[in-house]
Amino acid sequence: MEDTAPMTENTARPALRVQQGGVQQGGVQQGGVQQGGVQQGGVQQGGVQQGGVQQGGVQQGGVQQGSLRPESVRRTGAEGRVTARPAGVRGATASDAELEEPGSGLWARLARHGVPPFLVALDVLAVCLGVVGVEWFSSEVGWDTPARKIAFFGLALLGLFWLAGLYRSRLSLSVLDDLPVMGGRWLSAAAISIIAQIVWTQAVWRNYIIDWRFLWGAVVTGVCAVVFRALGYALVRRLRSRRLVAHRTLILGAGTVGNQIADILQAHPEYGLHPIGFLDADPRITEPRSGLRVLGGPSSLAPVLTDARVRNIVVAFSSMKEAEMVSVIRTCDRMKAELFVVPRLFELHHVDGDMDTAWGLPLVRLRRAAYRSPAWRVKRVIDVVVSGGALLLLLPLLSALALAVRLDGGPGILFRQQRIGVDGRPFDVLKFRSLRPVDDTESATNWNISHDDRLSPIGRFLRKTSLDELPQLYNILRGDMSLVGPRPERPHFVDQFRSAYPSYEARHRVPCGLTGWAQVHGLRGDTSIADRARFDNYYIQNWSLWLDIKIILRTVSAVVRGAGS
Repeated sequence: MEDTAPMTENTARPALRVQQGGVQQGGVQQGGVQQGGVQQGGVQQGGVQQGGVQQGGVQQGGVQQGSLRPESVRRTGAEGRVTARPAGVRGATASDAELEEPGSGLWARLARHGVPPFLVALDVLAVCLGVVGVEWFSSEVGWDTPARKIAFFGLALLGLFWLAGLYRSRLSLSVLDDLPVMGGRWLSAAAISIIAQIVWTQAVWRNYIIDWRFLWGAVVTGVCAVVFRALGYALVRRLRSRRLVAHRTLILGAGTVGNQIADILQAHPEYGLHPIGFLDADPRITEPRSGLRVLGGPSSLAPVLTDARVRNIVVAFSSMKEAEMVSVIRTCDRMKAELFVVPRLFELHHVDGDMDTAWGLPLVRLRRAAYRSPAWRVKRVIDVVVSGGALLLLLPLLSALALAVRLDGGPGILFRQQRIGVDGRPFDVLKFRSLRPVDDTESATNWNISHDDRLSPIGRFLRKTSLDELPQLYNILRGDMSLVGPRPERPHFVDQFRSAYPSYEARHRVPCGLTGWAQVHGLRGDTSIADRARFDNYYIQNWSLWLDIKIILRTVSAVVRGAGS
């Protein structure tokens, strides 16, 4: 805990004066340190001049270089600059106002988090104006009136805009860049609406060719969409340029390219990224020429993201190893930070629609994993509906299997075993009993094999067809599991695998499943753990509803063929 006293509006806040002998409390200031200190809540050129804090530490009696803790990164000032409080220095706390994120007003919050919804609202307004424009010239009533045709056209247009990525947040905002895509989607929406209306009303094609009111409404909608988007982009650019919208940004790599990125972002606030410092473990880098400080190495990413409330990371030719880079990407994904990467040989890269640019420098935005998208909620709805329906439909089969297990092995039809689920949380998985272990220790620590001599004919059949897994439909209904996902494992083996295989722990980012991408590729039982982890992580990173459907179909096929899942 820091030794701080509550302050009132009438209490003057003591500033810090840094002298050659250390840090002392000096006169009363309104924002920082006199003679080269922190002015207006920010840090000038990476440290306190003429007083001692240079290159991340206090010289001649203070804290030496390298003593700056990542957790001491503070947020101050209207522009969100970062001050670094040396370890052990008390009393240098910022007020609540200084700790607010830059641009914390209503407009800034809307522009920071709401650019995509803002664009959707503008397009909805354009569609409404198109409907009003048609209604102005029409008094018809019925489904096939021009106004209703335009409403249908507008819905199709919004959907096509979304599929084309026109509602994604980007650094460079220009309606001229969007115009070709918008024009193509406008033509597609018009064609879709015309064909749909013809099929629905069984009208003749010529009625639409000569229906100038529909064409008028479609043109009004398209023109308004372009004009409103241009005005919306202009508003966002203005808010960014005035730093009312400034996403706090860390740059990984303090070399030539990293400094180039920092210079660009500092000189061009219209991109909405406000660099606060570097992360780099290279000991040769002491003070980047851009004036920003090195706040730590890649291992400091998580605490710096939390304490400095950073929203964006730019990877600029960092010297990190591949394993460190994977860890950085997963940390950003877990903490919901946007990640940009400067591509290697960027001078030879062709900038396409998937790239952002900052003053001519291409930046690849790594989109968040699909399991963090709204579609993931649909997956849960499907899990509940399918598992609940399957339990009802398969009740006769479940009863028959339970009876067979009871007659074959005596009491104890269901087998409960602790497994590790999403985020490492344990739960009890249910299975039909196929054999009886010697004791609980054997059950928790022995690897299952398909040719175990203790398997009865019924147990062997259940294992081969994976029908012993059917009680896990109840686990899915409860929310412990999903229909599709990485298979759950016992705590004993999870502890072993996470230390032996670095990518194994990442499997627990999502709920485990009844079947998975690894299982439909034959990776079940006594197979490679590294291969299973690789297939499971591929599934997580590339998840889609169609991928789930494909896995389910392949699982059903495997069960019917008796090959398991």
